[in-house]
Amino acid sequence: MRLNDPLVTSFLYESEEYSIDLAFDNVLDVFDVLGDETLRDYEKAEICLSLLLDESIQKKEAVELWNYVYESFIHIESKRPIEYDRKGNPLPVQKEHKPFIDLDKDAEYIFASFQQAYKMNLYQEQGNLHWREFQALLNGLPSDTIMQRIVQIRAWEPSKGDSAEYKKAMHHLQDIYALDDEEQEEVD
Repeated sequence: MRLNDPLVTSFLYESEEYSIDLAFDNVLDVFDVLGDETLRDYEKAEICLSLLLDESIQKKEAVELWNYVYESFIHIESKRPIEYDRKGNPLPVQKEHKPFIDLDKDAEYIFASFQQAYKMNLYQEQGNLHWREFQALLNGLPSDTIMQRIVQIRAWEPSKGDSAEYKKAMHHLQDIYALDDEEQEEVD
């Protein structure tokens, strides 16, 4: 995201200009389509493009155009929060990367956090708030919001100075806020 670039409302692809509606709620609908296992890839591409563009695209063309749209405008670059040691020094980045936010499962926490931090009702912003704006606001949520606290819980790993009671409490919280249905592995 560059602050001196306008938000994308149209783009040029193979010498043709397309209008695109990247309102965050449209993009969330796209993610729903992508998660539908009953659809074939070309069907997903056609449906996703019909949600975002004002025109229907044919089968062969749709997949290529969809790949371009996804990579250029929708793809979320997942970033792990920077963790610090007790002296305030950044810890080395861990190789293993797992998501800490699920836009579907965490919807109520995201909604509440936007209300708390920005006094913004996401339902009222449907059709208005651009996907890039939504991403920037989500990534910039203050640490005192419920969503950021949950991210901190999910990202927490025990360290040598943690008491057994604290570790147990944090593992319990990780079980409560886990993104998958599997229970967290017990580590003491």
